[in-house]
Amino acid sequence: MKPVLIVVALAFAGAGCSVEPPSASNYVARIAAARVAKDAAFKSQPEPVPENLKDKLLPLVYYSPDPAYDVPALLEPSADTRTLQMVYSDGAIRDVRRVGALAFTLKGERLLLGAFVEVEARDLNSLFVPFGDLTNGTETYPAGRILDLERTASGLYDLDFNRAYNPSCYFSPTYSCPIPPKENRLPIAVQAGEKTRDNVGVAISNRGP
Repeated sequence: MKPVLIVVALAFAGAGCSVEPPSASNYVARIAAARVAKDAAFKSQPEPVPENLKDKLLPLVYYSPDPAYDVPALLEPSADTRTLQMVYSDGAIRDVRRVGALAFTLKGERLLLGAFVEVEARDLNSLFVPFGDLTNGTETYPAGRILDLERTASGLYDLDFNRAYNPSCYFSPTYSCPIPPKENRLPIAVQAGEKTRDNVGVAISNRGP
């Protein structure tokens, strides 16, 4: 099985955190540009979208960019250094470490999301945040979506759900993708980021968990 691809790093390189908060119009334009770049990359490269599905799955579908879903978060470091086991979409169980919990407020609710690194990952400065929400199975991938973060020295993070993306196993069951643990199932609908395409996307995603 192929490991999950981290596919948004390049596409969103130009849409990262900035020292000065951008205007809403500039922010929306940058998110839109990153999405166009991701579509172009997926169309030209052989993975993760299989050649025979490119016409059906591309361009990707998204919620409209909404700055309200771009929120600050504080990482509360975990005192537990034990190795944990996380279940993946192909049934694999991989060793991960829980770096800490991201505390944030979204739509007036105070929430937490665990941030993780795979024990065998080469770059322990890259965190992944698999999460589920009430859109799963209807508008987004049933098993949840993913956010990628680069570690910061301050512990402050830009948690931008407009950058949430479907794992690679949405496009093909040959990929192995992390399934969000119970603690990362949000009790709200996160209507931001990447969606599934009607009929085609849901049918493919049902091959997974």
